[in-house]
Order: sequence, then structure tokens, then C-alpha cells
Amino acid sequence: MSLPSVSLWSKCNTYLNTYVLNGEIQLSITRNSKWVLVYLLIFVFALVLLSGLSGEVLAAREELVLATTTSTYDSGLLSELNPVFEERFNVKIKTIAVGTGAAIRHAENGDADVIMVHARPAEDEFMKEGWGVNRRDLMYNDFIIVGPGDDPAGLSEMSKAAAAFQKIANSGDKFVSRGDDSGTNKKELSIWDAAGVEPSGKWYLEIGKGMGDALVQADKMGAYTMSDRGTYLSMKDNLDLEILIQGPVKGGDQVLMNPYGVIAVNPAKYPSVNYSMAMAYIGFVTSPRGQEIVGNHRVKGEQLFFPNALSEKPNFAQYVPEDFIK
Repeated sequence: MSLPSVSLWSKCNTYLNTYVLNGEIQLSITRNSKWVLVYLLIFVFALVLLSGLSGEVLAAREELVLATTTSTYDSGLLSELNPVFEERFNVKIKTIAVGTGAAIRHAENGDADVIMVHARPAEDEFMKEGWGVNRRDLMYNDFIIVGPGDDPAGLSEMSKAAAAFQKIANSGDKFVSRGDDSGTNKKELSIWDAAGVEPSGKWYLEIGKGMGDALVQADKMGAYTMSDRGTYLSMKDNLDLEILIQGPVKGGDQVLMNPYGVIAVNPAKYPSVNYSMAMAYIGFVTSPRGQEIVGNHRVKGEQLFFPNALSEKPNFAQYVPEDFIK
């Protein structure tokens, strides 16, 4: 432990005479100030000790690793949701914002404690293989199909996503795909399949990047793409892309529904995961307070996510793979 600085001693010159010779502190103490010095030293020592202890407490602050989709991060939802949890539980959340497929792989590798994703078939497979436990429904928004204002493929009078995809393929107009195994990419591929189209060729561009990058690329190329509504709304002021096919939030195609789930990593697979804090996080985001934050999140006045964790009627399907209860 280092001694207090000379400037600190000089403030007590009523009792002390301080001299610094050859880099060493020497003290001339009057008889009457002996006990004052003792008390001062005890006080300084206590301050140093408490300072060290507080540093150790901060250093020991728990960490929770959340692997999630780019949409929850880019839309700003997590910047409102996570700080409330961090303060309440004295924990630091490390967020890994990637596509759903990559988030699940992080969990399967033991590199995350909890995941927040939006691809129910992939979530079900994750649970079937024993990687995840205690899934909960969290919220939903929807997907939309966007494109240039002049709409060269003529989608604006259509309402079904699969028919719109078929028309894009037939016209040869450009389509930008995330191509990143994300929840959005998985949904897009399922719609191509429903349309009876295997997308390929010069008109179909897979970029292997997130939603924001896909929107920017489509905007530059005058191309079509499929986006989650939240990311599009957060970026639309800087884009010339328009919504051409609506999802169910605005009364459109139910195929474009986009539900999100939250799942803890199975501690039987990885005993080192922070399972107790993962369960606390799941409890928080699905609680009335967490759901309130989700529902109140706005970008430019528009609601991006719709909470659905709370229900008066039991919803057992959320806890296990969907085909387990059929």
C-alpha cells in the first residue's frame, strides 16, 4: 500500500511538519499531535481498503452472454430492455448480435447462456437435440416485402408473399437475400419453396450479411428484399424502398408472421453456463415489466414489437417443440 501524497499531509500542517529528503517522507510530530496522526493514518488506511474492496466487487460483477438476432439489436430494443435487467440484478450483459442460425450455433458451442431468436423450426430442433431448455414466447412483429417505388415487377396490387416471389422470379427483377442462415433468411427460403421457385441466377443476390446491409444493398440496386418490419422502420428515412407486401401486423399475409422466443442453454450440456442468470433474464423479459418495455418501444412513433408472453389461458406449446403436443 502506498503512502498518502505529500499534498495530503500538507493539509494537516497544523499538526505535522513534513519534509521530503532523498525521495523518503520524514515526519516531525509534536507531542500534542501524536494521537491525531494515529487517527489520520487509520482513516487513510480505511479509505484505501474500502477502495480496494469496491474495485474487487466491480471486478466480480456477473456476466450474462446473450446471443440474439440483429433485429433486436439494430432496432434499439435491447438498449432499453437490458439496462433495466443489469441494474436490477447487478449483472453485465454481453450481447452477440448475429443471425438466428449463428446465435443458435454460439449456444451449441457453449458460448452463450441464453438466446433470443425468431425461427421456430430451428428453435424446436435446438431443443430436441438437448441444447436448450425452458423456452418462452416473447414477442412478435412481422416481415414485409419492400422494393423500389416504381415497382418494376408489379407487386403493389398483390397480397400474398409466395405469389409476389413467383412474380419477381418470372420478371427477373433483382432480389437481395441476406443469405446468412438468419431467421429472416430461413423464412425467405420457406416462401420461395412455397412459390415453387429455386432462386438462382443473376437476379438473385445472396450477400451473407445482416438486415441493415441487405436493405442498403437493395436500395442501391433498386432491388426487392424481405425485411422484418422493425429494422425497415428504423432505417426507412434513409431508404427509397417502399413496403409492397404487408405482413399480418397491418392485415397482410399471415405467412409473414415473425414470432420471437427466448431459450436458456441447457446446463446439462455445459455446466459452466450461467443458467441461474439466464433463467432470471427469461423471467424478466416475460414479466409484466419486461413486456411493458417491449410494447412501449417505438421508433419514429411506431411500435416495432408486440409482447405476447403473458396470457390468461395456458400456452404449453411455447415450452417444448411444437410437434411434441400434437
